[in-house]
Amino acid sequence: MIRITLAGCTGWVGKALVAAIMAAPDLELVAGVSRKAAGRDLGEAAGLPANGLPVFASMTEALRVPCDVVIDYTKPDSVKGNVLAAVAAGRHVVVGASGMTGEDYAVIDAAAKAAGVGVLAAGNFSITATLLRRFAREAVKYVPDVEIIDYASPSKPDTPSGTGRELAETLGAERMAATSKPVSELGGVRETRGGAIGAPHPVQVHSVRMPGFVLSCEAVFGLPDERLVIRHDAGTSAAPYVGGTLLAARRVSDQTGLRRGLDSLMG
Repeated sequence: MIRITLAGCTGWVGKALVAAIMAAPDLELVAGVSRKAAGRDLGEAAGLPANGLPVFASMTEALRVPCDVVIDYTKPDSVKGNVLAAVAAGRHVVVGASGMTGEDYAVIDAAAKAAGVGVLAAGNFSITATLLRRFAREAVKYVPDVEIIDYASPSKPDTPSGTGRELAETLGAERMAATSKPVSELGGVRETRGGAIGAPHPVQVHSVRMPGFVLSCEAVFGLPDERLVIRHDAGTSAAPYVGGTLLAARRVSDQTGLRRGLDSLMG
C-alpha cells in the first residue's frame, strides 16, 4: 500500500482525489491539509462520509503522520514551501498545483536529489493536456515559430496557467530561434506581444482571463502559407485529472529528483 497525504483536500481536484484514493486497492489515504478545514474529519470535509482521518492546517503538522507520497493541489503561494518541506522529510511528492517558476523547480530538483526522493510535477494531469505537450514537442522540431495562448476563468490567481507555463518552458528549451521580430525591436505597446517564457529561445505566452472558460491552452505553430494549432480544452469536472495524478503517485518513487509532465511516464 502506498500511504498518501493530500494537500488541498477540499479543493476542486482535491475532493475528487479523496474519493478516488479511498477507492483504490493499492493506495491508502492517511491525512489531508487544508487551512479552512483543519480539525475536521477528512471525509466530511471532502463532502463524503466520515472516514476518521485528520485534516491539518499546515504541511509541517501533516508530515507528523507517516506517509510515502505527498500530493499537492494547493495554491501558488504555498506549493513551493509544501514541496520543500515534504522533500526534507523524505517524502516523494506529486505536484498538481500551479504557480511555480523554472527557478523554483530547479531548487526543488536539487533538494529532491539531495534527499534521495522523487518529485513529479505537471501543469496538467489530464491525458489530452499531456498529449498537447507531447505533440507540440514533436512539432517544434520542424516549425521554429510557436506561441501559446492560455485561457482560464477570471478568478484564476496565476498567469499563465501551469499548463501554459510548463509547455512554454519545455518548448523554449527545444525549439529553434523564431523568425518573428524580437519584442525589443517593436514600437507601440510591447506588452501586447505577451510574456516570454523558457530558454534559450523563449516562447511568447498570452493569457486570457474571462467568464466562459475553465481551462484551455493552445500552441500555435506557423510556417509560410500554413499554420498548425494544437489545443486542449477542459470541462467543468475534475475527473480528467484524477487518473493521471494517481498514476504519478504510483510511479513517483521510480526515479530520484524532479520530473516534469505526465508524459515523462509515457513510453
